[in-house]
Amino acid sequence: MEFHPEQIWTMMSLPGKAAIIFMGILSIYMLYVVIDRFLVYSAASRQSISYVLSLREHLAKRRVDDALKAAQLHNKSPVAKVVEAGLKALKQGREALSNEGPEDVGHFDIVDSVNRAVDRVKERETSNLRKGLGGLASVASATPFIGLFGTVVGIINAFGLLKNGGSIDTVGPAIAEALYATAGGLMVAIPAAMFFNYYTTRVETMVVDMNDVSSEFIDFVLKEGRS
Repeated sequence: MEFHPEQIWTMMSLPGKAAIIFMGILSIYMLYVVIDRFLVYSAASRQSISYVLSLREHLAKRRVDDALKAAQLHNKSPVAKVVEAGLKALKQGREALSNEGPEDVGHFDIVDSVNRAVDRVKERETSNLRKGLGGLASVASATPFIGLFGTVVGIINAFGLLKNGGSIDTVGPAIAEALYATAGGLMVAIPAAMFFNYYTTRVETMVVDMNDVSSEFIDFVLKEGRS
């Protein structure tokens, strides 16, 4: 006898239905995070490449204002946001050095100021890039256990029906319930784990890019100070 999904759902126990529904909600959340992060990372990578090329040209000609304007145009690039903070700190530092007032105390280190500004934005951008990845990891680790819970419930129901002298027509849906729960948990967990690993690698790559470009920018600030 064939068991259709509608028939299995009708005969499924309440805990089994709850497990399936919960896994369905998690799958929707997983899909949202996957699409959202894909769009964010694609735009970030595309704009970062474009900005780095223009940044090197501007810094080679010491056009700080043009480099700052270019950073503001690439507002989806974490690299541009980091350098933008450094450029603003550089301009403010130059103004502070050229305008000494009665309230000025001690020696102002413009390189240290730029470094702190860059580090603050770098930490914030790294956190923004990792947004949603923790939830994706939770989905990957939790759904197999939710599916296992549904499996156990289905097997318990099947044994209860067998104990009462049930035939394959009555026991079959309970066994199918257990198998559906197992398959559902795996269908959600496997892509969630794969996308989590893939996106984690992409984030680490972008963090390395932020570190490299910010280091080059600090070198530029040091050379500017010497000149």
